[in-house]
Amino acid sequence: MRSWSFLSLLFVFSLLFAACAPVAPAGPGATGAQPVVEATAPPAEDSTQTAGHDAHMDHSHMAMDATQPFDAQFIDSMIEHHQGAVTMAQAALAESEREEIIALANAIIAAQESEIAQMLAWRAAWYPDLPATTGMGMAMGDMHVADDNSQPFDQRFLTAMISHHQGAIDMARMAQEMSDRPEIDDLAAAIITAQEGEIAQMQGWLAEWFE
Repeated sequence: MRSWSFLSLLFVFSLLFAACAPVAPAGPGATGAQPVVEATAPPAEDSTQTAGHDAHMDHSHMAMDATQPFDAQFIDSMIEHHQGAVTMAQAALAESEREEIIALANAIIAAQESEIAQMLAWRAAWYPDLPATTGMGMAMGDMHVADDNSQPFDQRFLTAMISHHQGAIDMARMAQEMSDRPEIDDLAAAIITAQEGEIAQMQGWLAEWFE
């Protein structure tokens, strides 16, 4: 009786052990195992594509219209920007009594009116049938002198023109990166050189006159 009981228990234990043992993976043709592989592969590929897309969208020219030529958008934006500088400089001629500000204002008007004329000529020659674009979609800086009589006009003019010049420099640097036209590259380099120099001069005047 005891030997029969021991064999019976051994048989039951063997069955239990077999039931608890791990099951070998199913072959390629079996159902249940294959969908797991198919489900895990695509997300890795998609995440790579998303990372690349996000890197492109984070680029500084993401706000521009890809259906319009870059150079046309640059010209349209820079003409508008230069016109703002001319308007502020004309206000300085009317309001300022400092010889330094008057000389700077005259230099800004002469340089930027000349560049406006050049850009208008390029626009007509390169894109005679293209309507006005939406521009570069970039911040241009201050476009007018603040109406704050609690500060002297010259202080307000210098503050506004420094901000305005920085907007031009940012657009010019993008043009150096994006344009394929040597004329635009040369203009961008000239804008950066001239306006960085004027910013340094105006910052010096602010520190000397108003601090």
